[in-house]
Amino acid sequence: MAPSPLSRRSFLASLAAGLAGAALPARARDGVASSPVAIGQVVHDGRWNPRPGALKRLGWELARRTSIETTPEPVPVRLDAPGLHRHPFLYLAGEGALPPLGDAARAALRRHLQFGGFLLADSADGLEGGAFDASLRRELAQVLPAAPLAPIPQAHVLYKTFYLLDRQGGRVAVKPWLEGVTLDGRLAVVSSQNDLGGAWDRSDLGDWEHPCTPGGEPQREVAIRLGVNLSMYALCTDYKDDAVHLPFIMKRRT
Repeated sequence: MAPSPLSRRSFLASLAAGLAGAALPARARDGVASSPVAIGQVVHDGRWNPRPGALKRLGWELARRTSIETTPEPVPVRLDAPGLHRHPFLYLAGEGALPPLGDAARAALRRHLQFGGFLLADSADGLEGGAFDASLRRELAQVLPAAPLAPIPQAHVLYKTFYLLDRQGGRVAVKPWLEGVTLDGRLAVVSSQNDLGGAWDRSDLGDWEHPCTPGGEPQREVAIRLGVNLSMYALCTDYKDDAVHLPFIMKRRT
């Protein structure tokens, strides 16, 4: 018999102990080092890595700004390969059309999302309703046919998991809201058409790879803060509403 999907409370409880200890360096946690978070970057048959330095930079910002420890590099993953469960946070990027994923990959992604996983889909096309967005909707309609993408309201906990945000960021500003797929009250998929990765992408020499238009560096900072919030939500769902980590968050933010 297949195990039942994790409830939100069970998922939260399993993560709370680990993140509570993350306020201290690994060597100080009773002598037991925790495993750093490795963002899984989905490999597909299209242009799956249009912003090569994006997740590395996001991981660096996440470790610098929060209590979460990250690996130096994201981990390329295939949806139909073993080990997908090791990556609660999946990042699916693309520039141009996303090729069909195939039945096995769709089934694996469906199972991953239903059991508590999170997917961030990030279009690098730089326009609303581009080829990546259209093909993403096609695939999600087969993965989760009963739960279509819909605008995420500004009051959603996603916008206050770490930073309080009232606007979008990215390399471009073509869509004033994010879209998401909700399963049992939890965001399982978030989609951005503003090319978040383009705002995060930084070279090994420390130079930003792409200008952010029309808002410049403030728009980039919002994109980074949104990336932090997305990461916190991916790992902890709606803990902010439950106020589990409120004292620690307020201390770090001050």
